[in-house]
Order: sequence, then structure tokens, then C-alpha cells
Amino acid sequence: MRREIAVLGAGVLGLTTALRLAQRGHSVTVYEREAEPGGLASGFLVGRATSGPLAGQEVWLDKFYHHLFASDRHAISLIEGSGLAEALDWRRPLTVTLRGGQVYQLDDPASVLKFPPISLPSRLRMAAALATLKALPSPAPLEGRTAAAWLRVTMGAEAYQAVWEPLLKGKFGALAGEIALPWFWGRVHDRTARLGYVRGGFQRFYNRLAARVAERGGTLKLGTQIQRIESGDGGDLAVTFASVSDPTQSERARYDLVVSTLPTRLTCQLTPDLPAHYRARYEWGRAYGAHCLILALDRPMTASYWMNVNDPGFPFMVFVEHTNYMPPEDYGGRHLVYLGNYRAMDDPLFKMSKDQVLGAFLPHLSKINPAFDPAWVTESWMFAAPYAQPIVTTDYRQHIPPFDTPLKGLFVANMFQVYPHDRGQNYSIELAERLVRHLDERFPGR
Repeated sequence: MRREIAVLGAGVLGLTTALRLAQRGHSVTVYEREAEPGGLASGFLVGRATSGPLAGQEVWLDKFYHHLFASDRHAISLIEGSGLAEALDWRRPLTVTLRGGQVYQLDDPASVLKFPPISLPSRLRMAAALATLKALPSPAPLEGRTAAAWLRVTMGAEAYQAVWEPLLKGKFGALAGEIALPWFWGRVHDRTARLGYVRGGFQRFYNRLAARVAERGGTLKLGTQIQRIESGDGGDLAVTFASVSDPTQSERARYDLVVSTLPTRLTCQLTPDLPAHYRARYEWGRAYGAHCLILALDRPMTASYWMNVNDPGFPFMVFVEHTNYMPPEDYGGRHLVYLGNYRAMDDPLFKMSKDQVLGAFLPHLSKINPAFDPAWVTESWMFAAPYAQPIVTTDYRQHIPPFDTPLKGLFVANMFQVYPHDRGQNYSIELAERLVRHLDERFPGR
């Protein structure tokens, strides 16, 4: 039976859901607040490649750094199935840790055993603990425990203080001690040293997904914000929406089903008909915002791709030199650096202008490369996204909503449900596939 379905959000989760539903013959409309598909993972145009396989082509840069792991089979399959197999480039860039003013490789078992800032017994304990997490097929035995406490006991105080405490505090600030151990298991278990990237930017993939939805008869309403979701008179759902450029001119459309890929809290705010008992359990939790300052330099800064900043005093938690992973010629010869943060939504960083952030961040780059001069910076961009990183506490699992809601025809699927895995494209795609299978079971026949 053909149904009219609205999908709220055109991130990779929403686009995958919309594509699968359209392939099943349903009439699908996707609503997205931003001007381009991709959600939090979207990119922006930075010009044309000067040489190499992309020579002369328009190139996108991600607003927030990301890549694939070799274990990301759902994302790999969808990218290849979208005709971008040749654009998917696999490399093994260098990952390092800044500790005590020195840079050390720390991205495989051998480098763990050679890590000079901690003693050999601590290195052995750390290597054994990481191997245990990597081999553990499920985090079920780890439920109810915090990462900080387990790491401190299992690896010892020396390894915890040198490696893991700075990383947890860099990502979660004052809440670092509350983070659930299963989340940390996912970070270790899922990751590989070999990384994949869609040359020309992941935005090419999102644009291709959006085009595939349209080819199947789907409609994408970009630059459109949802104002309300409510029960219709005929057992359907009414969605009120408006253009971001003119929110006063509201429109209303009716659907048999609505799939919201928005945060559960936002879905609850938009849907007054959801009952109090549902809100009490699932309109819950805290999340930090993501912030990235991107610099275009006229020369390279370091030899590494990813640098965890484990020294105190830096205003950013990670230094990502993207063009030590992808070649500078893909970006017109620019050398591109991300300075990334996760912060509480009321943090002053989110209210600072780009010039203020540049003034606060650039002086610290000489601690990474003593030769750095601000004159190396030729361009800069700044992006922020609210509620990008859920705070995964030990009671988090109890508040993960099911796909179904008490409101007939309304379903939710969002980042909150990929637990214990960290947020990322692969698990969003896997979640979309599970949701569509669930809808097939709930509504058999097409």
C-alpha cells in the first residue's frame, strides 16, 4: 500500500530512510532546515581542485571533520551503491598525541607499547585493557560502570592521567567522570587505523543520496523548518512548516506517517499531542554543541592528520590537519586545519565572533609548531552546531526511545539511538535500515 510519508531532517539518517521508503513505492517528502542536505555532516564549497583525479571539479569541505573506519560497512555499502566507489579513498594517516609539549604517535598496539610519557608497566596495562575492549563482542557486561573509574583501575593512574583523562575532559568537560563505559567500548571496538574519505567532500555523497530520493519520486524541501506536528482529523498527521527565510508564512500538509530524525527533545517540543509519560522518560538528557574553526594555510603545520591535544591550557581539544590525509591539490593548494571543540551550549565560545576566536586560538599554534606565524593563515571559516554530542551517562540506556511513539503514525530515529556506538554516519545509516525494516513489519504490504 502506497503511503504519504514525511521525513523530518535530511542528514544521512533521514536521506537513507527516505531513499529506502521511496524504493518501496511510498510517496516521500523530506524537510530540512538547512539549504543543503547532510545535516550536521554537511559541507561547503571551497572552489575547484587544481590537479589530480578531481582537477577542475568543484570541491566541498566538511564543516566538521569526519572520516570512515574500515569497519563502517553500512556507510561503505551505501556510498558504493550510490556510484561513488571510485571516489572513496582509503589511507592510513598518522594519529598523534600532544603530551608534555611533545608529539607521540599513538594509533596502534605497537605505538602504545612505545609511548614514552608513561612507564613500561603502565603501557602494558593500557595495551591489555584496550585489547580486551577490542575483543569484547558486546558491551553488555560493562553496563552501569563509568569509563573514568574503569580506566583508572584497569590501566592505572599514570596511563589514565596522561592519556584518557585529558581526552574525556576535552570532550565532556566537567561531566567527564559521568560517561558510561559502554560508550568508551564503542570508541575502541569500532575504530581502525585505516580511514576512508570521499574525495571532494562527503557532501558529494549527501547530494547523490538526495538526487536518488528525487529520482524515485521523492520531494526535498530544503530551507524549510518544521513548526508543529499534530494529529489530523482523519487519523493522519498534520505537519506545519514554513520557509526559514519567512517563518510567518506557514503551510500545512497531511501524511499517513511521519518519521522524525530530529533530536527527541525537539520532536517533543514540536508535538504537543505526545503524552506526559512519554516526555518524562524520553524528553531527557544533555548534549554539548560542536564548534570548529577551520584555517587555510599557505604551508603545512605538522606531519600528522589527527592530534589529540592532551596538554592543558589549549582552547581546542583536537588539531586535525586535513591535508595530511587528503592532498592539498584537492583544495586549490590550500593546507587545511580544523581546531575542534565540544562545549556546553551556554559556553562563551558559541557567542564569540570569528575574529575573537582567531585571536584566542592562533597564539597557541606556536606550541604545536614554533615557526608558526599568523601570516600563514590565508582564509578561515567557523561553524557551530547545537546538541551535537550526547552526554552518555550510565542511565542513558534507560532513556533511549523506541521507534514507535504514542502518537499514531509518528516515529522517531535519531543519534540518541545509536548507543553504545558514538555518533557517526555509519551508525546513522544502520539505524535507518533498522527503522525501515521495522516499518515493513508494522505495515506489511506495499
